[in-house]
Amino acid sequence: MNFQKINERLLSHPGARKEFHEKWGWMVYWVGEKQFACEFVAAPNAKAPYAGRHLLSLKCNPERIVELRNEFPEDILPGYYSDGRTWISIDLESDVPDSLVLDLCDKSYALVFSKLTKKVKDSIIAGF
Repeated sequence: MNFQKINERLLSHPGARKEFHEKWGWMVYWVGEKQFACEFVAAPNAKAPYAGRHLLSLKCNPERIVELRNEFPEDILPGYYSDGRTWISIDLESDVPDSLVLDLCDKSYALVFSKLTKKVKDSIIAGF
């Protein structure tokens, strides 16, 4: 999938911003002070099955994770360096449909936004 489309979708949400995490070499997407997505290439010496793959990590509903892992066992993995019960890592060079990746981006943002305090949510909405 063309990452530019993903980047545009992630940044289209109210209050979304991205920052390069120098230490990790990852692009991290935030809403409020919470991460909702990370894009990176896992190091070649990372543990299997992540090694060398271009990945997008997203927050996800645990029940949906089970469905996705059953449907795409080689391409949608437990979240890399995150809680695999609530995060997934999608191989961006796989055959996962673009429409599904974009939908999962939206859902990740919504899950994280829903956990923000009312004050932070109101501030984001007012500034949009």
